[in-house]
Amino acid sequence: MQEKRYSTMTTYELQQEIASLNEKARKAEQMGMVNEFAVLERKVIMAKSYLLNPDDFYPGEIYEIDGDPGVYFKIEYMNGVFAWGFRLNGSKGEEALPISMLKKLEERG
Repeated sequence: MQEKRYSTMTTYELQQEIASLNEKARKAEQMGMVNEFAVLERKVIMAKSYLLNPDDFYPGEIYEIDGDPGVYFKIEYMNGVFAWGFRLNGSKGEEALPISMLKKLEERG
C-alpha cells in the first residue's frame, strides 16, 4: 500500500496521522528504540507543518525555535512548508526548518 503524501491529506487525515505517529513514538521510546523514536518525532513535525499556513510566516522576521529555548531563526525566504534562513548567533550556514518548529516571538510590553 502506497502512503499518501502529507501535502494531499485533509486536516482530519493529518490529525489522525499525527495521533498515530505519536502513539508509535511513545511505544518506540518505551522500548528504548532511540533511532525509531527520532524518525517518528520528525514525521510528526512534518505533518504538523501541513496544518499551518505558510503565508503566516514572513521573510525578515525572527522566530524562536520550538524545542530549543533561547535559539532564534531569521527567515530569508519560504518554500512550501519550509522556512529557509539562519540561526542567530549560529555557526551553521543557511538551513531549512519545517514551519511547525517556529514560534512567534511574544510581544514584550
